Amino acid sequence: MRRDFLKRCAVAGLGLTVPHKTLSATDEKLELPPYEGPYYLVFNASGGWDTTCLMDPKGTGRINRLYTKDQILTHGIHRFAPTAQHKEKGLSNEDFYNEFGNEMLVLNGLDYSVNNHSPCSRYMATGKLDSLAYPTFAALVAACQGASCPLSFLTFGNYSATGNLVAKARVPYLSSLKRIANSDSIEGNSKSPYHDDFALDRIEQALQQQQKDRAAQTRLPRRRHAENMLYSAQLNSKALRRVTPHIPKQIPKARLAQQAEIALASFKAGVCVSANLSIGQFDSHANNDADQMRLIPEFLEGIAYALHRAEELQIRNKVVVIVQSEMGRTPDYNKGNGKDHWSIGSIVFLGAGIEGNRVIGETNEQQFALPLDPKTLKTVDDNGIRVRPEHIHQALRQFAGIADHAYSQQFPLGVKKSERLTNLWENPANNPE
Repeated sequence: MRRDFLKRCAVAGLGLTVPHKTLSATDEKLELPPYEGPYYLVFNASGGWDTTCLMDPKGTGRINRLYTKDQILTHGIHRFAPTAQHKEKGLSNEDFYNEFGNEMLVLNGLDYSVNNHSPCSRYMATGKLDSLAYPTFAALVAACQGASCPLSFLTFGNYSATGNLVAKARVPYLSSLKRIANSDSIEGNSKSPYHDDFALDRIEQALQQQQKDRAAQTRLPRRRHAENMLYSAQLNSKALRRVTPHIPKQIPKARLAQQAEIALASFKAGVCVSANLSIGQFDSHANNDADQMRLIPEFLEGIAYALHRAEELQIRNKVVVIVQSEMGRTPDYNKGNGKDHWSIGSIVFLGAGIEGNRVIGETNEQQFALPLDPKTLKTVDDNGIRVRPEHIHQALRQFAGIADHAYSQQFPLGVKKSERLTNLWENPANNPE
């Protein structure tokens, strides 16, 4: 049986060999250390949300038919559209702002420059409109802060380029995550392992000794790299077992909730840095109001679910949330009661290190973006800038502490120093300098 076991290991590519000396139980057992945050969740409303139905309300018959100007609601400094009477399922704006308004930083009047889905999605995700090579912020921060994590960058759709800096991990279902986390078990069932703990310990000891022996030998770089990758795969497999205790027994039905469970379990286990979450169908060219009132409440409910679950897992204070879409909807309705593509929109941030109850930027009554002073973050008539995705991404890189990282330098955004958004993440009034 022992000979057959060794043959199977060789066929599987494990390259297992009998060590030259007997390893004791006290020998060091290597395992990738857990990544301990911060963690980044990027929520994408794919297709183009109607921001006047959420954080940039107008209340005029031309732009909105769901509410009037005197029905616009407020929470702290925020103004938002009323939706409690218009939704069928999900979370209303009223409930969402009541719970999270004090944490939310909203930027209105974001200029996407174009209004086609593919370039807009790329631009919003990477901060670079004219290149297919740039990584998304989620991929870039994962590469800079935790490239060795087994599931460093998780993505569930939308634009997900990595710039060849980090692996793109796709885990579509919780059952898939369970199988990955328990790869040495039948169908991911930790109670039905292929090998007992003794056998796994012996395999680990043999691989560790083999790696040490080979490291002392002179080998071609290509072969050395392949052997290191093989050994890393074994360490990754061991690290992924930490996910198991955090996989819920009951699988939620909602789309974003399922994605959030996979991401948060991976965060908690220290095997993931960032996740790109997404739901689609926001492209409401017909029946705009009905579509947006079906999707926005679902979207908000998914964000709330993720934040509640992060609280349960005791990582809420380490989670950074970015909520975005690749475009907005036109101020006017078309003949089908829908709204078409509009190159002006909004973005929302909340979480660790972000001062909430703040709104930056605005659009006028015709839903055109107003210029912004990048230093005071106030709208101005003259000498302001049109805030575009590259300004947001430059600020995100500064916020994450990766602006000077070699990977970030490899993908410059070209934002002039005079145009950088000063104190975006905290109230300038609290930092007069």
